[in-house]
Amino acid sequence: MKLVITIDTEEDNWGAFCTSGHTLENVDRIPVLQEIFDAYEVRPTYLVTYPVATDARSIAILRAIEKSGKCEIGMHCHPWNTPPFGEDLDEFNSMLCNLPEDLQYRKMSVLNDAIIKAFDTRPVAFRSGRWGFDGRVARNLCRLGYKIDTSITPYTDWRSSSGPDYSKIPPYPFVFSQGKVSGDISDTRLLEIPASVGYLRGNWAFCNTVFNTLKKTPLNRLGLIGLSDKLNLLNKVSLTPELYEGEQMIKLARRFLKDGHKVINMFFHSTTLKAGLTDFDKVNTDENLFLERIKDFLLFAKKSGIESIKLSETLKLKF
Repeated sequence: MKLVITIDTEEDNWGAFCTSGHTLENVDRIPVLQEIFDAYEVRPTYLVTYPVATDARSIAILRAIEKSGKCEIGMHCHPWNTPPFGEDLDEFNSMLCNLPEDLQYRKMSVLNDAIIKAFDTRPVAFRSGRWGFDGRVARNLCRLGYKIDTSITPYTDWRSSSGPDYSKIPPYPFVFSQGKVSGDISDTRLLEIPASVGYLRGNWAFCNTVFNTLKKTPLNRLGLIGLSDKLNLLNKVSLTPELYEGEQMIKLARRFLKDGHKVINMFFHSTTLKAGLTDFDKVNTDENLFLERIKDFLLFAKKSGIESIKLSETLKLKF
């Protein structure tokens, strides 16, 4: 099994749907993170937004790492701060998949060109901001020459945030075909490497059916999902140090190994590297805790023989 690490590398202004006025102090913490990756022979994929790709200091930090061969650069599109502008700045339009297809393409094209100019490299990997992805986004990616998407969070429904519903999609990589997501994308050849989300109990299809049933009101009001986790009946876990301790992520990885998966995808935001910017990291002491969670998991991966690869290198795997 291979490990990819995908990092939404973005501006500090968490949750602010604005076109300008961004700060990028969190990017200054990336060299510390990269030192940890280097120590464990990890080659991450930094998925960058437009403010990052057009900021001289951020470019210098990431370009030095990329040119040394220790990472790769991909695209992470926040539509609210990627030109051209014109749509209303609200939660609905913060989901790239909710914009008209032509406007999607123009924004993605501008960001793609900015990344090529900044890093002198042509990106092939993409993640949509706020996980806002569908078949039209996939078509636009193919028009721009992208080969990989990592916008899908399996077993997760984002409709309450005006986003897509991935609640019935398992965490297996696949090549897009008609019916996988909304929209006809049967003419595309795009590899999906989902974020790693699963159930520690195995038999994921059954667990997911039970989980979705318990979520429905009035059952959800009874707190049955929390109770089932305490009783180790379901235990839905995501491979992200923003939400889970090293021990829980390791258990999930072992489940992926047991089930014969070829790749796992750890994911998080660069903004969590600096305290106070996100809901995941409120006080300064949490910065070290966050890094310790990453170290714990990487130590397990190294001892288990799980090799780290760049996201683009999953194209060489057979799924």
